[in-house]
Amino acid sequence: MLPALALVSPSTASPPDVAEAETPAETPADTDKMEPTGTAALLRIHGMLTDVTVESLRRRIEQAKEQGASVIVLDMDTPGGLVTSSIALADLIRELTDVKTVAWVNPNAHSGGSLVAVACDEMVMARSSRIGDSQVIMGGPTGATAIPEELQPKAYTPVLADFRASARLNGYSQVLCEAFVLPDREVWWVEHGKTGERKFVFRDEKLRLFGVRADPPQEEDDADEDGDDDEKDASKKPSKAIPAAPAESVTDWKLVETYHDPILDIEVDTIQPIVRDDQLLEMSAGEAYAYGFSKGVVSSDDEIRDRYHVTSVFRLDANWSESLAYWLTSMYVRGFLMLIILLGAYVEFHTPGVGVPGLVALICLAVFVGAPYLTGLANIWELLLIALGVALLGVEVFLIPGFGLAGISGLGLILVGLLATFVPDEPGRWFPLFAPDLHGTMEFVQRGIKTLVAAMAMSVVGMFLLSKYLPQTPIFHRFVPANPTPSEVLTGDPYRGAARVGDLGKTEGPLRPAGKAMFGSVLVDVVTQGEYLDAGSNVEVMERRGNRVVVRTVT
Repeated sequence: MLPALALVSPSTASPPDVAEAETPAETPADTDKMEPTGTAALLRIHGMLTDVTVESLRRRIEQAKEQGASVIVLDMDTPGGLVTSSIALADLIRELTDVKTVAWVNPNAHSGGSLVAVACDEMVMARSSRIGDSQVIMGGPTGATAIPEELQPKAYTPVLADFRASARLNGYSQVLCEAFVLPDREVWWVEHGKTGERKFVFRDEKLRLFGVRADPPQEEDDADEDGDDDEKDASKKPSKAIPAAPAESVTDWKLVETYHDPILDIEVDTIQPIVRDDQLLEMSAGEAYAYGFSKGVVSSDDEIRDRYHVTSVFRLDANWSESLAYWLTSMYVRGFLMLIILLGAYVEFHTPGVGVPGLVALICLAVFVGAPYLTGLANIWELLLIALGVALLGVEVFLIPGFGLAGISGLGLILVGLLATFVPDEPGRWFPLFAPDLHGTMEFVQRGIKTLVAAMAMSVVGMFLLSKYLPQTPIFHRFVPANPTPSEVLTGDPYRGAARVGDLGKTEGPLRPAGKAMFGSVLVDVVTQGEYLDAGSNVEVMERRGNRVVVRTVT
């Protein structure tokens, strides 16, 4: 499951005393004689559920409706994902009233995938498939961790509410939907001996229907042989109640003993309770059919076409940009992007006017913050922090001389904003600047720091190598020409070819040590190497650098 709050959270709430009466779905009516009409669109939902999944599914649903699809089938193979994304997907599906929606579990719909599947009008499953296990967890870089007890109500309440909404809408057992999410729900399957009514109930309701009372807690006798209870060992904790064996019913209600498995086409013994109080509900294709969730077994696109009597089936997959967004949120990719950002900025500052390294750095920065924003890991606040930091740096560079408060503040905001793009929101949080309360969140903070520090360390090595070897590469000289020599920047020879090295002339006045000398008909400004010469002295040009002419006396 994805970082942040994801579908799984141990609950301490006690199970309710009553449960609704629901019966397994009946075998679909034989409609082989119906004429095929319309088309079915198969939309794949594979992998983690994120905000990209939501927008991708929204786009493909609109595309399917534009192409005239009368049935939309979600081809599902997902371990779940972000709670917010899973609920958004379920809301999107329940809002579709003009087309039939079908969840095809092919082969797995765990966690948030179960939430999405039960939101559809109908569910079918592949022969070897599973659905369920939807407890709310905190997914961290080192694995899943439980929700702290004080945050459990906030974490699992919206998930339970969403499951119940879909159960009421589509006729599923709300008792079993709760057992998807909460591990302390012990569920029994009972039936009425006369009417044949079957329903799923919690333990207390089962005992009430059977006409028996729950056994009182049985505690070990800790008294000493003298019967003096006051001398019990005070360090020994009271023993837990010893659970009694399942009581026999004294009414017409009894346990369901067998159910029909549509895959094996046989009667299968029911294991009671069907969900223990130390596990979550997870169903196979046969169990989901017997429990009223699945309407049948479907193994191919052709079987989808035949089952829903459509003329054709077409697929609409995620486009390349949606697939790319998932890949760009990889920590290795983000670390590489940060390295390119730092090296690009370094080259740009040391080769002003080129522009290419700076442009590459800006593109990598946009990808670095844009990918987590699209997948729901980051939000608009992180982007605003980074933008404000860049603006403060611009003020420092272009408007305020030196490096002061604006520059330091800008760098700080940029670093905080970049780090925040690694950290998911916590339940009840809406602003990115907060002290993490959850262990999983702190792991993401640490992971972000490690990624940024590693990228910075590698960039220092890269900067050293660039400063040493880049000026020697041919491609560098193509973009950055060598510095010109003094003769190359000289606009022209002011002495029209006179006063070259080795030419002889005569001073027009004393040299102290600078003065003037005549070379042919050209009067030249000259300088000696420190000696003083009288007017009329013969001199020779020793050195010529642009307009600077150095002479010495000759006899």
